[in-house]
Amino acid sequence: MSVRRVPPEPGRVPAPTAVPTAVPRAVARAVPPFDPELGVVLAGLSKESREPVTPDNLQARQERDAATRPRPTAEDLRADGRFEVTEFRVPGPPDGPDVTLVSARPSGLAGPLPLLYYMHGGAMIMGNAWSVLPRILSEWALPLGLAVISVEYRLAPRTRYPGPLEDCYAGLVWAAGHAAELDIDADRIVIGGKSAGGGLAAALTLLTRDRGGPAPLGQLLLCPMLDDRNSTFSSHQMSGHGVWDLTSHTTVWKALLGDRYGATDLPPYAAPARATDLSGLPPAYIEVGSAEMFRDEDVAYANAIWQAGGQAELHVWPGAYHGFDGLAPRATITQDARNARTRWLQRLLGQSSTGNPPTG
Repeated sequence: MSVRRVPPEPGRVPAPTAVPTAVPRAVARAVPPFDPELGVVLAGLSKESREPVTPDNLQARQERDAATRPRPTAEDLRADGRFEVTEFRVPGPPDGPDVTLVSARPSGLAGPLPLLYYMHGGAMIMGNAWSVLPRILSEWALPLGLAVISVEYRLAPRTRYPGPLEDCYAGLVWAAGHAAELDIDADRIVIGGKSAGGGLAAALTLLTRDRGGPAPLGQLLLCPMLDDRNSTFSSHQMSGHGVWDLTSHTTVWKALLGDRYGATDLPPYAAPARATDLSGLPPAYIEVGSAEMFRDEDVAYANAIWQAGGQAELHVWPGAYHGFDGLAPRATITQDARNARTRWLQRLLGQSSTGNPPTG
């Protein structure tokens, strides 16, 4: 029997074909091996730190995270004068509260500087804008001459979609509109984030394209959380291995989406893997581990960008699990990953400063 395939409309790509959730048990048990250095770190993690997130313990996990996650002050972030740090309260989305932005830049650099507009991770239920800044400032802001704004978006389940994304959009619009005051270049803004923040970064890039908002120079998506459907092969293959499983994943998506969880008409701004039009996006850097649940959805997203005629640099780190770089900062593969991110940012910013179009 022959099957006639109808090509998609120009500039549009079909949504990735869902993999049946019933993965054969024999296949599901075969998983990519962990990198040896990462495996040692994983084996040493406490049982409590690997406990799945459930509806019953979600609030307790949030409270534990708030109590134990380091939250540097503005004075801490200034690092004896190496950085200029300012906190802003800016107008939030319609019918929403003001949004806090934490702005930081290397001291003494003449602007306007390019800006990394960053969303923290934490599965949409945890994390804060301050704790991610020490690493970002040391790895990127100082060596690359970048200004950084980290967004304190509202968390689920207290605030469901689209509240967190609208917070990020309101902050981006404000930052671009106050570029002169911030001494940043509004034409050289890179949107970035990790895990849940990577998903927000992808969604924000789609949203600002469709609303005609500030046009980013690039999007930095680190192990982004993109797909609410739990239908990829890796989401089942890697559940129970590493540090994140299907129970946790389902819990946090339900916390974010509420009654809209599982809806067939969920917009791509809620879960970017559902996007059918990835045309007109800036160059993307996408990375993920070969041994984590997000692998297949992130690879599919890069492929969909290519199919739409866009630019994406994809790194699948062999033997890496979710959040490997934070858990094993001294591992060789972590250093390789950090160097690759920095080189991509260098190329992107270098091309934009010479007037050449970024190539991703």
